[in-house]
Amino acid sequence: MATLKTNASGVIRQLRPSDLSKFREHLGRLDIESRRDRFNGPSSDAFVEAYAERAFRAGTTVIGYVENGEVLGAAELHEIDGDGEPTGEIAFSVERTLQHRGIGSRLFQRLIWHAHALGYTQLRVTTHPQNQAMKRLASKFDARLRFEGGETVGLIELEPAEEVFAPQMMSQARFLAA
Repeated sequence: MATLKTNASGVIRQLRPSDLSKFREHLGRLDIESRRDRFNGPSSDAFVEAYAERAFRAGTTVIGYVENGEVLGAAELHEIDGDGEPTGEIAFSVERTLQHRGIGSRLFQRLIWHAHALGYTQLRVTTHPQNQAMKRLASKFDARLRFEGGETVGLIELEPAEEVFAPQMMSQARFLAA
């Protein structure tokens, strides 16, 4: 698992329905290159606004990097229907001025934790081949990357949830027994 170092002062938390406008504003502030990286191609303001609305209505888990009341980074977990194994599709966005400060790693770690809690056994990330930052980030979290249909696709096999949460469960059991 990745070691997380950051010089960012905000908090990582799950976004609530009341955060929809802040999430939409964050996506709208992404520069052209960051938008292309996030959506795997060009995307209009109308597309981004509709996407944000759809994400909150569709039950997507959205984890945000929030600083001074603004969402400046986000990680999303979308369920993929029809896969044999419980699989989530993940996506990330961090505003240009905050990139390369460890925020993506913090978001990634929190999203993996949340995926465990929801019972996912694997996560998939898809990006365009030129998105070096996303490929590095996915590799940092043990994604197996391959080139498929003009895109880079990564698959992360998650440890069983009981192995991840066992130390917490033992700690809680000791607390409750006291």
